[in-house]
Amino acid sequence: MNHRPRKRFGQNFLHDPGTIARILAAVAPRPGEHLVEIGPGQGAITEGLLEHGCRLDAVELDRDLARLLEARFGHRENFRLHQADALRFSFCDLREDEERLRVVGNLPYNISTPLLFHLLEEAHCIRDLHFMLQKEVVERMAAAPGSKTYGRLSVMLQVRCAVERLFPVGPGAFHPPPKVESAFVRLVPHEEPPWPIADFDLFSRIVAQAFSQRRKTLRNTLKKLLPPGTLERCGIDPGARAEQVPPAGFVALANAAAG
Repeated sequence: MNHRPRKRFGQNFLHDPGTIARILAAVAPRPGEHLVEIGPGQGAITEGLLEHGCRLDAVELDRDLARLLEARFGHRENFRLHQADALRFSFCDLREDEERLRVVGNLPYNISTPLLFHLLEEAHCIRDLHFMLQKEVVERMAAAPGSKTYGRLSVMLQVRCAVERLFPVGPGAFHPPPKVESAFVRLVPHEEPPWPIADFDLFSRIVAQAFSQRRKTLRNTLKKLLPPGTLERCGIDPGARAEQVPPAGFVALANAAAG
């Protein structure tokens, strides 16, 4: 069955054998482990995961691809397919007992950020995540304070997980070739939060507001969210900009504001 990639689903199918081998080596699935693949497409990574003997749930939105995948892998006892939207899918419902899932995917770049946030809402049942993403997004995810790429995404991810850039992937590894560079990344949710957050909604609002106007000082961007003197009490220069504050600093501000 030939499948024409659909722009509305952001489909760029991985086909390069060398890249596929590097992905499988990075994920290193073991027999009996429970993996979830998001957006398996035509099954380039799926085949290798199943060959390693893991139990694999695949979540694919495209009905035509779902039929292709079912025809190709449906006879395998360790394969289960879900024709569903990953943005609305409950991943924790897949696990048995208290096991933690391993999540893999070549994510459509147009939904990568909301999907990351959705998955991290279920981080308590996830052991690790390995994703192919736009290289620029991966750089933002792993950025350190003070860099131009450090922003809201960096902070929101790093308070919940360790982020490790693994390797870049050129456009030629995909069909059709995307117009951007890609990269493969590993995220490992923290077993215990390094900086416990008293009110996560408040923390999220503070981070979003701080980075909404990057050129302004925190004194100006956060004056409506923080009681007077909060920045000084947390040891943060009111004249600093958001990109200068590490994740721990934003947690301190949110916890102080929460009382």
